[in-house]
Amino acid sequence: MAGELQGKVAIVTGGTSGIGKDTAVLFAKAGAKVVVAGRREAEGKETIELIRAAGGDGLFVKTDVARAAEVQALVKKTVEKYGRVDIAFNNAGIEGAASPITEQSEEDWDRTMGINLKGVWLCLKYEIQQMLKQGSGGAIVNMASVAGLLGAAGLATYCSSKHGVLGLTKSAALETASSGIRINAVCPAVIQTAMAERLFGAPEVEKHMLGMHPIGRFGRPMEIAEAVLWMCSERASFMTGQSLVMDGGFMAGPVM
Repeated sequence: MAGELQGKVAIVTGGTSGIGKDTAVLFAKAGAKVVVAGRREAEGKETIELIRAAGGDGLFVKTDVARAAEVQALVKKTVEKYGRVDIAFNNAGIEGAASPITEQSEEDWDRTMGINLKGVWLCLKYEIQQMLKQGSGGAIVNMASVAGLLGAAGLATYCSSKHGVLGLTKSAALETASSGIRINAVCPAVIQTAMAERLFGAPEVEKHMLGMHPIGRFGRPMEIAEAVLWMCSERASFMTGQSLVMDGGFMAGPVM
């Protein structure tokens, strides 16, 4: 892994915690200069400290991915600081409110879709523009979910946003393949993050969800980070327009 991304410049959105934080640090350990984007400045700076402690170089840019001007500024600041964009992990996302469709609010729909789907669309738009300008290809991974491959009662908005991410990923991959830009998505099941704790933290819910993972445990953020690193590396040079499921057996079928 050491030096695998040497000389590359990476953007990681949602890099203030969980999978995003671990991926940002892993990218740095692999030799990339890493720009971390997120809404929580204090936590973003903590990620940058971890990057520097690992011997890397990084920059935090406070960003709301649902706002076009802020995403455009993120890419611009990355280029101003490091000269280019080679890799992006569009990871920022929220779970939204858990409730039946009949009780879901328009405000929650707009907020969840704004971050999870519009945010990925905006990131793709400005990242691809920059990569095309450079003319040397690139690699982008979008954060989807197993919720982008199936439904979940009470999480219709979240599932809709993640289904949308997979459609965006395939379409963008087709548009950019001939330019040497590879675009894929990663689809985790339940990972040990603050988001999962908010959704599944109640003991009876946790027990139920654990039973849906035949491997017998939830995933760890670093396991997803390792996969994202691979997808962004030359080892995955023939992969584009795909979704990599990492789910502990969740999607394999009902647990007997």
